[in-house]
Amino acid sequence: MRKRGKKRTRKVLSVLFMILLMLLGIGNSSFAEVSSLDRGQPVNVKVMSYNIHHGEGEDGVLDLERIAKIIEESNTDIVGLQEVDNHWSDRSDFQDQAKWLAERLGMFYTYAANLDREPLNEGDQRRQYGTAILSKYPIIYSENHFLSKIGNTEQRGLLEATINVKGNNLHFYNTHLALTSAEREMQINEIIEITSGSKGPKLILGDLNAAPESNEMKPMYSNYLDVFTDQDYANTYPADHPAKRIDYIFTSKDVETINTEVIHTLASDHLPIFAEIVLDREQPFYNGNK
Repeated sequence: MRKRGKKRTRKVLSVLFMILLMLLGIGNSSFAEVSSLDRGQPVNVKVMSYNIHHGEGEDGVLDLERIAKIIEESNTDIVGLQEVDNHWSDRSDFQDQAKWLAERLGMFYTYAANLDREPLNEGDQRRQYGTAILSKYPIIYSENHFLSKIGNTEQRGLLEATINVKGNNLHFYNTHLALTSAEREMQINEIIEITSGSKGPKLILGDLNAAPESNEMKPMYSNYLDVFTDQDYANTYPADHPAKRIDYIFTSKDVETINTEVIHTLASDHLPIFAEIVLDREQPFYNGNK
């Protein structure tokens, strides 16, 4: 028994010695080769942006199940939702819509309240309205950034999430911008500044309320790639007769897009947009830093 113990001790010491040699750059294997084992591999990811109009369709019917089926049938991995109610009012039956959809679809989620109001009755939940991100992959970091506004207009935000996709850290940003050009110009510049603080593959998507050729969109096109290269087929609003393009998915330049689609449905007043991307940058596991 003592001999076996000595052998085990020698093996442990040998392994520790080899690790020390590799850390010092000595021996047959390099540290870079060892560390690559911890890095992510290329993976295809299906993403969606969808303004759900608090679950109300063009027929005036509130039906979250229709929204869930669209996400489910498209086999979407990660979706950014806009106009999401959380105990807001009777227009959405005071539901926590992000939670309901996440539980229905078996997905992780994070919610951002851009509007946060007192409950109608004492003891009830706060009334909130904002954006959400649902993901089949773990959300390991999230934060909502309030964006600038002018006067007494609606508060807008940029919901940021870091999502671990099979070892690849994807920085996913979801937003719903203002109705005025002046506000959108400020907000888009703020989005560029916020997103520049994260390294690695990025997606910025949402209802930007702006046409592609508008002045406020120029910084987006200077810094990120529009997944819809053929813009003639990317109109999203209104759903029953899409004449405007105001919903977008942008990627950083290290992300490849292999498929796009505008999904035609009357479950909301906007059409959802879909893209399949490839994450092929080797990103280390999240260590608590952006």
